[in-house]
Amino acid sequence: MIQINSWFTLGLTALLFFLTIFGRYVLFSLVFWWLFTRSKSGYQAIRTAQRRSGKSNQQWREIGWSALTSLVFTGIAVGVMLAYQRGYTKIYTDIHSYGLIWYPVSISLVLLIHETYYYWLHRWMHKPGVYKWVHKTHHDSLITTPWSAFSFHPLESTLQAIVIPALTFVLPLHSTAVGLILIIMTLSGAINHLNVEIYPHAFDRHWLGRWLIGATHHSLHHSQFRYNFGLYFTFWDKWMKTESPDFHQLFSQKSVKSDH
Repeated sequence: MIQINSWFTLGLTALLFFLTIFGRYVLFSLVFWWLFTRSKSGYQAIRTAQRRSGKSNQQWREIGWSALTSLVFTGIAVGVMLAYQRGYTKIYTDIHSYGLIWYPVSISLVLLIHETYYYWLHRWMHKPGVYKWVHKTHHDSLITTPWSAFSFHPLESTLQAIVIPALTFVLPLHSTAVGLILIIMTLSGAINHLNVEIYPHAFDRHWLGRWLIGATHHSLHHSQFRYNFGLYFTFWDKWMKTESPDFHQLFSQKSVKSDH
């Protein structure tokens, strides 16, 4: 691990963080775009809809905003690294320090806290006085693709980014657990913005699937605005009755039935 003890190591650390964060976004977006969007007949429908909305250059615009988002994430990550080196965070490197059971528990706890924070932040960002300054950039992608996942205004990027770093100051988290959480976040973002359903038919009514957000669930948020505010899970939408009434019907239409 790089010790930040000079302007050179600070700059090198920032560069490595940016390459990791932006590179992870590009890799995940590219893989999902190639596997599930580009190869589907629905891709042409997506491109046609984008042209009709005057957003035929949408993906390049999204990549540009995502680069800015990655810079914001980089700045916050460097701040956490500096705090870690000074002993202010609860990040640890010896996996036995808190026991093996704590490792998956800590990850689950962070995801649940992140979900709660994001759901209510998301509801707030849709308030008329806030929306145009903070959240509109993301909703300019009416028809989403994997490239939409990090397409945020810097204000929204900052608000989204602060929760997990803040938790490192109060929750013991193994360094690899932090990395895994960030991978889950990026993976979830790519899947949710695909606009092509990759989960199997009737998974929305499965004991596990009914709690997970996928492409159909989140695409309805971009088209309807008033529903489906969750990030990873559907439980807040269900409890607060903000899940779209069209979700199950649309999921049935977009998901693929198995031949077996």
